[in-house]
Amino acid sequence: MNSLTDRYTWAVVRSLPEAKRADIERELRASVADDVEARMAGGATEQQAEHDALVALGDPDRLAVSYADRPAYLIGPRYYFDYVRLLKLLLSFIPALAGTAAGLANAIAQQPVGAIIASVITTALMVIVHLGFWTTLVFVILERSSAAGKPLVTWEPSLLPEPPVPGRADARIELCSSLFFLIAAVVAVVWQQVASVFQDAAGDPIPVLQPELWQFWIPALFALVAAEVVFAVVQYRRGWSWGLAIANTVLSALIAIPGVLLALGDEIVNPAFVERTGWDDADTVLVPLIVVMFAGIAIWDSILGFVKARRASRVAA
Repeated sequence: MNSLTDRYTWAVVRSLPEAKRADIERELRASVADDVEARMAGGATEQQAEHDALVALGDPDRLAVSYADRPAYLIGPRYYFDYVRLLKLLLSFIPALAGTAAGLANAIAQQPVGAIIASVITTALMVIVHLGFWTTLVFVILERSSAAGKPLVTWEPSLLPEPPVPGRADARIELCSSLFFLIAAVVAVVWQQVASVFQDAAGDPIPVLQPELWQFWIPALFALVAAEVVFAVVQYRRGWSWGLAIANTVLSALIAIPGVLLALGDEIVNPAFVERTGWDDADTVLVPLIVVMFAGIAIWDSILGFVKARRASRVAA
């Protein structure tokens, strides 16, 4: 487990030039240690002394700027770090959610695949532009109109980020892979509905999945996919834990159980698709395959989550 001092020094040096990091880290650790020792001599506990020493140093981003000897503001120095943090938070999820919502709306309206993709991209870009503009405008007004004083958010050591740990690059790859397959699953479901290569006598596409699933089950699936996206991002930022392993199992079960029940009830595959392909033994081959796929993926993913949580708990110990 990283101490507050470890987290603080990493938060300071992470944005500094590589050549300066080692010297500044040693200097900073020595300064914190001296302050902690002095506070403990005055009667404070080690934990309280460390906390108070870091509070006295202040926001690590502001301290890093003083070491870097460069300006850190776009519209003014007073609220710069509040501005950057808020903008990063908003851009981390709102454009993706807006783009996904636009794509789903166009998919439900049975728009062409090209129009669906275009709506996702254009909506996300438009939201990014608006977030950047309006957030900046708000902080320009704050900077110009308010009296000098404290920043909007009072910095506390509890806000310190965790330093990167070995294997973080692997976690990044895992996150990208998860997001790719989740998005690919949504695209595949939409594509088979609006642009299936199988066509009826009139030339209209024949969906692989039952069209009636769009009344509830497919929108529910998309909602669970959105939850999986949020889970993947949270897991990447926090690392595996027993709580996240349980949440992963619940999400897997919410997807797998309805899938298995619908497959056993012959409610997944479109009968028109079976008839068009001439797949006479679809019930004896396709249904068991779908059941095994849903159950197997859910079981494997759940076990893997608990294995990773166990490894993470051993490292933390």
